[in-house]
Amino acid sequence: MKLGWLAAPPPQQRKTDSEIRSLYPRLRVQVFLGIFIGYAGFYLIRNNISLIAPLLLDDTGIDKVGVGIIANAVLFAYGLSKFFSAMISDQANARYFMPLGLALSAVMNLLIANVPYLSASVGIFATAMFLNGWFQGMGWPPCGRVLVHWYSTNERGSVTSLWNTAHNVGGAALPALVGVGLYFFHDQWQVAFWFPAVVALVVAAIGFLLVRDTPESQGLPPIEEYRNDPAKVSAADDGLTTAQRVYKHVLTNKTIVMLAIANVFVYALRYGVLNWVTVFLSEKHDAEIGKGLVGFAAFELAGIVGTIACGFMSDKIFHGFRSGAGILFTLGAGISIATYWLLPVGTPMWVLIVFVALIGGFIYGPVMLIGLQAIDLSPHNVAGTAAGFTGLFGYLLGATLASTGVGVIVQNFGWNITFMVFIAFALLTMLLFALVGKQERALMRSAK
Repeated sequence: MKLGWLAAPPPQQRKTDSEIRSLYPRLRVQVFLGIFIGYAGFYLIRNNISLIAPLLLDDTGIDKVGVGIIANAVLFAYGLSKFFSAMISDQANARYFMPLGLALSAVMNLLIANVPYLSASVGIFATAMFLNGWFQGMGWPPCGRVLVHWYSTNERGSVTSLWNTAHNVGGAALPALVGVGLYFFHDQWQVAFWFPAVVALVVAAIGFLLVRDTPESQGLPPIEEYRNDPAKVSAADDGLTTAQRVYKHVLTNKTIVMLAIANVFVYALRYGVLNWVTVFLSEKHDAEIGKGLVGFAAFELAGIVGTIACGFMSDKIFHGFRSGAGILFTLGAGISIATYWLLPVGTPMWVLIVFVALIGGFIYGPVMLIGLQAIDLSPHNVAGTAAGFTGLFGYLLGATLASTGVGVIVQNFGWNITFMVFIAFALLTMLLFALVGKQERALMRSAK
């Protein structure tokens, strides 16, 4: 696959030992900051629709099904793009690939806000959001590539869990930006697109300045050599074509396929609650949109604590058995969702926000674990594709259940049936984690 200027840079002449000792630690911190800040930027311009759903329902004539379709379009496209972009990203320069995707997504958001035709109907709006989602899919794969090449196996769990909180930093910053914009521009829904997009363009520039592709491209040794920490999985066969490599190490890899199926229900829970938090609080508890924005931010901020705690527990308590931690955190999410649903009308708003936060804290653990397992149990040159494959299932099927599916269920059957479906998602997630765990334990035994 010829990528021209996007292609991964070739290895440079090896630096001296003293230069390596000085440069390697600094660049590891630098590239981590680059992918953390950069990936947080993607979340400033991804979930805009869910924040302003009440305004769209009131101001545009779009109904709940329409809002669900529009919200689903960006997630559906993201899932497709994350998989196909990963196949390119595994051979591309992460320093160029990630900022390019963020900049293109920001431009798409600016167009949605400033070209009335793009929001004239559900179909056109959804098409515009589909394009936005496609550019969004260019974010995760280069970050996964950087993590694999700059951090070795025995540190990657803690580093990945820390990096994964970029989801939450960006997700929590979004309602703050939107809230400020709505205050100054008198509840014009377009501000939720153009204001965060301007910030995202600045973030894209920062990402370009900080990120480097691989240690070898900087004249440094591979991370396994530098830290004397061999990879769990040997490199993929260099003689295979890209399609053959993906087929052998991803599509027919039982562990990766099971992770992908588990991801369907994890993402259905994640977005099923998050995308509808403003609408649920408004309709059942008569909360104004500002309270919904607080709930959205609480969900994301609690995810920071949950993600780091889950990564720590999977290493220290479950001794690398990620599926065990996944089952525990999904159980916590299911109990929190059930309580959030059953709290009566008149419950103090702070109590509702606490349970929204608990849901976010618990569900982001499995979100992180599945991506970590995918890159950890794959050869380096298909790691991004493996993670993209699990994301493909999560976004195409899970996000569809959470967005369009929930919109249809709420409109036709109400919130009680909707939350029963959420509980079923949690039970199915735990079952699938248990099935994945059998494969995971076998791989852990064979690696010893």
